Amino acid sequence: MADFGKGKERQREGGPATPAVDSLTAGDGSTGVESETAAPALPSTNPSASAGAPQDSERAPAASTNSTELPSETVQGPAPTAQLVNPLVLVDSTDDTDSALGDDDAISDTTSIASSIHKGRFENGRRYHKYREGENDYWGPNDEVQNDQLDIAHHMFLILLDQKLHLAPIKDPKRVLDLGCGTGIWCMDMADEYPGAEILGVDLSPIQPQFTPPNCKFEIDDVTLPWTYSQSFDFINIRSLYGSIGDWPALYTQCYDNLESGGYLHELEMSIQFKSDDGTLTKDHVLSTWSDLFHEASERFGKSFYEVWNLSTYIRNAGFVDVEERVYKVPVNGWPADPHMKELGRWNLLHITQGAEGWGLYLLTKVMGWSVQEAQIFFAKFRAGVKERKVHAYFEVVVIHARKP
Repeated sequence: MADFGKGKERQREGGPATPAVDSLTAGDGSTGVESETAAPALPSTNPSASAGAPQDSERAPAASTNSTELPSETVQGPAPTAQLVNPLVLVDSTDDTDSALGDDDAISDTTSIASSIHKGRFENGRRYHKYREGENDYWGPNDEVQNDQLDIAHHMFLILLDQKLHLAPIKDPKRVLDLGCGTGIWCMDMADEYPGAEILGVDLSPIQPQFTPPNCKFEIDDVTLPWTYSQSFDFINIRSLYGSIGDWPALYTQCYDNLESGGYLHELEMSIQFKSDDGTLTKDHVLSTWSDLFHEASERFGKSFYEVWNLSTYIRNAGFVDVEERVYKVPVNGWPADPHMKELGRWNLLHITQGAEGWGLYLLTKVMGWSVQEAQIFFAKFRAGVKERKVHAYFEVVVIHARKP
C-alpha cells in the first residue's frame, strides 16, 4: 500500500502504484518523471487546429480533410441553488509548461467476478468491456492504462474533498452499494473506514483485485437493468458515470427504491466543459475544442456529458429530500497560487494526460467517424494544451448528496 499521508491509496494487482504526493511538490520542481515532449501541431484540416501549437522534431502524419465540423456550443453551468466551493482561484505563475509532471445477495443478471467472464474486446490497441456488448456499450477502456487513470482520479478526489471518501452525513452504514465501481479502490477504502458495513461494488468490467477486505465484494452487473437485490441499502455511491447513462431519472428511481428510509445517495461527477475566469482560455483553444467536440459525440452516442447539470433536478424528482449540491473548480495543471489548488491541479494534469486517449478514442472513431491517426494527433495537441500554464483553465466537479425520507 502506497503512503499518501491521510488518504488510503492502494496498488492494484498487476498495476503500478499511484505516485506519491511528494513527487509532485518537490521544491525544485523535479519529479523523477520524464517530461513530456512537445506535441506535434495539427494540420489546419483537423477540427482541433489552432495557432501557436508547440512543434516536435518528429511530426505526426497529417490528418485527412474529412473531419467533422464542430457544432456551436452553449456552455451550461451549475444551478442557482448549487454551492460554489472555490469561486476565486489566484494565479501563481504564467510559465508555458507545468514542470511537475510528465506526459504521459446475487441477482439474476449478475455474475460474480470469480466466474469466467473476464474476456474483453480489443479495438485500436485498447481493451473494452465484453459483458453486454452491443446492448449497453461504454466508451471507456478497461485496460491497465485506463485503470491507472481511475486510481489517479481516486486520489485527486481525496485531495478535492479533504481526504473524505464522501460528504454525506452518514454515521454507521450497514449496506453500501457503489455503482460503476471501476477498479474497486473506493469500495476497499470504504470497507476499511466502515469495518461493520458490507460493501458491494458493481461494474461492467471485472477489473477489481482478487484480494479484498473481508467486508467488500464485487459483482459484474449492468446498473441500467432492473435491480433485484433481496435487501435494501442505506448508502448508495455513484462516481464518474458521466456519459455512460442514457436514462438518469430511471437510475435514480432504482436508487430510491433500493434505499432504506433515511438512507443516502451520494454522487460525484465531472464536467467536460473547460473554462477560465480571466479569459485566458479562448474559444479557439484546443481545450475549448475538446469540450465542444465531445459534447457533440456524447449527444450522438445517446449519453450526454452535459447531463451533469441536470442531476440534482432528477434526484429531487425521484423523491429525495435534503439535496445538497456543491460545485468545485479543479485546475488542469499547477497554475494556481494556493498550495492546495496547486497540488490538485498537478494531480489533475497527470489524470488528464493519462486518461485522454481512453476518454476519446472510441467516441472519435466509432461515433464521429475520425481515423485513428486523426484522433491521435488531436490527443497530442490536447495534452500539450493542458500543460499551458498561461491558460488558467479548469473544469468543474459536482458533488451531490440526498436523503430518502
